[in-house]
Amino acid sequence: MTDTTVRTGAAPTLHDVAREAGVSLATASRVLNGSNRKVAEAYRERVQAAADRLGYTANISAQAIARGTSATVALLVADIADPYFGQIASGVAHAADEAGLIVTIAMTERDPAREVALVRTLRGQRPRGIVLAASRDTASDTDALSAEIAAVQSVGGRIVTLGAALPGTRVVAYENEAGARALAGRLAALGYREAVVLAGPEGLRTSDDRLAGFTQGFADGGGEVTQVVRGSISRDAGYEAMSELLSAGLAPGTLVFGISDVVAIGAISAIRDAGREPGADLAVAGFDDIVTGRDVTPGLTTVHLPLEELGAQALRAAVDPDWTPPEPVSLEVLLRDSTPPRA
Repeated sequence: MTDTTVRTGAAPTLHDVAREAGVSLATASRVLNGSNRKVAEAYRERVQAAADRLGYTANISAQAIARGTSATVALLVADIADPYFGQIASGVAHAADEAGLIVTIAMTERDPAREVALVRTLRGQRPRGIVLAASRDTASDTDALSAEIAAVQSVGGRIVTLGAALPGTRVVAYENEAGARALAGRLAALGYREAVVLAGPEGLRTSDDRLAGFTQGFADGGGEVTQVVRGSISRDAGYEAMSELLSAGLAPGTLVFGISDVVAIGAISAIRDAGREPGADLAVAGFDDIVTGRDVTPGLTTVHLPLEELGAQALRAAVDPDWTPPEPVSLEVLLRDSTPPRA
C-alpha cells in the first residue's frame, strides 16, 4: 500500500484505488461498482478505505454495467413549472434519497413523440425505474411507447404510471372522476345551479375524467354545466379563458370549475382584473390542492390530492421488487371561501 498514488490535481481513478488497496482492478470494481459477485469482507474493507482516502467517486456508467441498472430513477412530467408536478417530484426525490438513489427529471410537454424519445434516451442510461407522471391523450398511438417500455424492462428497469395504467407498467392510481363528482355534489348542495368548466384539450385523460365526473355530480345535485371552454392546463390558459367568458357576459352566482388548481388560479386573477369579485360574485373551484391554492385570496375550493405521497408511492413501485399495488388514494373535497354558500 502506498502513501501517495494520485497526481496532484488529478481525479483519482479505479486503478488508483486498486493500487492503493493492493488488490486487482476487478476486485476494486466489484466492490465500488456494486457487482453481484461476492468479495471477501477483508478486501471489501481495504478497497472502501482506499477509496475514502483518495476521495474516489464511483462512475455511474460503470455501476450500471456491473449491476445491470444504475442508481438513478427518472421522472417524466408535463411541465416542471406546474406546482402539481413540483409536489410530485418532491415526493419522488425524498423517497429516492431514502433509497440512496438519484432522480433525473425531464419534461414531455404532453407530446407523445417527445415522451417516447425521452424513454428511449433514458433506456441507454439504465435507470432503476422511470415514473411517467404526465397525463396523455387517449387518442394517441401508444404502440411506440409500449415498445420502449418493453425495452426498458428487458434491461432490468421498471416503468410506473400515475393515474391511468399502460400495458406492462405498474400504476399508482387515483380516481379523478370520483373526486370531481364529489366536488360537484358538494357545490350543488351549497346552492349553485349553473357552472362553466375550464378544461384541458379534448382527449387528455385527466381533464376528460374530471370533466365527466363534475358534469355528472353537478347534474345529480340539480345543477347544469352550461359551457365548457378548452385550453392548455396552465395558469395563463385559465386567465385567457376566463377573460373571454367575462367579455361575453357571465351572470353573478355562476360557478367556475378549473380543471386544475393552476387553471382556477388564473381564472381568479382574470375575475379580479375585470373588476369583479372572486367568490362573492363568481365562485371558483379547482382540483389538486397545490400549496399556492391555499394562500390565494379568497382561499380556493378544491379536491385534495396527496401529491407528495403519490410521488413517494411511485418511487417505491419503481424500485421495490416485492411491491404490490395499494388501494387508490383517497381524495378529499376542501370547501374554502372561493365558493361561499348561495341562498
